[in-house]
Amino acid sequence: MRGPLYLGWCYLRRHPAKTATLVASIAIVLFLPVGLNVLVGEVSGRLMARAEATPLLVGARASALELVLSSLYFDAAEPEATRWSQLLRVRESELAEPIPLYVRFRVRDQPVVGTTLDYLDFRGLRVAEGRPFAVLGEALLGAAAARRLEVGVGDAVISSPESVFDLAGVYPLKMQVVGVLAPSHGPDDDAVFVDVKTAWVIAGLGHGHQDLARPEAQAAVLRRDGRHVTANASVVQYNQITADNIDSFHFHGEPEALPLTAVIAVPRDEKAGVLLRGRYESPDEPVQIARPREVMRELLATVAAIESWVLAAIGAVAVATLATAALVFSLSMRLRRREVRTLTMIGASRASVFVLLASEVIFVAIFAAGVAGALTLAVRRYAAAAIQAWLLG
Repeated sequence: MRGPLYLGWCYLRRHPAKTATLVASIAIVLFLPVGLNVLVGEVSGRLMARAEATPLLVGARASALELVLSSLYFDAAEPEATRWSQLLRVRESELAEPIPLYVRFRVRDQPVVGTTLDYLDFRGLRVAEGRPFAVLGEALLGAAAARRLEVGVGDAVISSPESVFDLAGVYPLKMQVVGVLAPSHGPDDDAVFVDVKTAWVIAGLGHGHQDLARPEAQAAVLRRDGRHVTANASVVQYNQITADNIDSFHFHGEPEALPLTAVIAVPRDEKAGVLLRGRYESPDEPVQIARPREVMRELLATVAAIESWVLAAIGAVAVATLATAALVFSLSMRLRRREVRTLTMIGASRASVFVLLASEVIFVAIFAAGVAGALTLAVRRYAAAAIQAWLLG
């Protein structure tokens, strides 16, 4: 760097506070519209990709958005429960293959997803260590969940109670970790996958306890009536499923009435999907069938409408900021009149003087563009995932 440009660079170094203020102001003006557009595009792309990969969701007739967010991202509020009979209904229609979901509990901050091995195939999830869950009480962890819980194959995780004041007698369940999934860069990385029956055990709908026919359990027997045995509150219930006690675990009530939060329905083809949706159109139907792609499009349309208003506000702020920057540059030129006169007297050409004065604007613009570009890259890499988590949390 030589001549007028070098002198201009020295001038900016001589006034670091003014230079930093101008660079920061212009960088923010350049970054906000571009960064917001990148952010919305990244979040929209991530949300739509998972929604488009999920054909249909069957759930309780309530909020379709709540059903989709809970079933696809595991972070929204728990939707109203439906029943296992709805899964049987989809299966008996022979129009789609059903996959159950029961998303209600957590291991610390990680969601517990009760489902079947069909879910792993549906999402294309691959086991990196160990094996998939096979029996009651086994857990398969997403890559991020294993890292955050600091556990691996052979360790155990314990479900978190829904409330400190849990008077229903639902005890935390200790589950054996049998595998860890490879990173999928999506919500599945944060989940703890278990068989849906294991999730029902966590909910207290199934349990195992000591054999009341054994002599050592006689103190827990309240009365016997033929083949029926009534136990008192002292009966020992197991909070871990092992090879020794797994046979004692059982469920109460009709299997068709056991709860699910959703059923993923994977139609054979497009025509089968239309026929299946038609069976849930009646206003008296107690459940709904949602198309995640349409639900997410409605949500993102609302976000786009808000974005347009935000961009308009940013435009007004940008005009005011650039006008202020122009005023600062204009005042700077006035203050440098003596400097210009001195340069002219020692033989500097008018072109050199012009380059010297313009270099202040040029350098500030280059630095501001660099800062705005760096911020945009940071948004593309990190902020989209954070904003997505916040929207769904």
